[in-house]
Amino acid sequence: MGIAFGDRSEQTCRVLWHSLPADYRKRAVLYSDELESYAAVLPSKRHRPVGKEAGETAHIERFNNTLRQRCANLVRKTLSFSKDERLHQTRIRIFIDHNNATVPVWIIPLPSYWHTH
Repeated sequence: MGIAFGDRSEQTCRVLWHSLPADYRKRAVLYSDELESYAAVLPSKRHRPVGKEAGETAHIERFNNTLRQRCANLVRKTLSFSKDERLHQTRIRIFIDHNNATVPVWIIPLPSYWHTH
């Protein structure tokens, strides 16, 4: 899983794209909402912009929810909330590094009609 901190601009998207392992950038199919900055940075061969109703972004939305549940300092209305951006980024990096080390990667073959685009 890659990581980038910032707004949803092309610059932040570029940082996110380059944070992915090279092998992922060669093979992964990336789902995002239909924001123009993603389309400007992500290769069209790999990028699938979708609306929320498609449900294809549900995995990352679930991950974001898990992150908020497990990292109390990211939730505003808790005693452990931190205003220090470095602490937020460090805590998120630790969580993602742990997730990358412990969660198996599932390679799911794409249906044949995806290869025609």
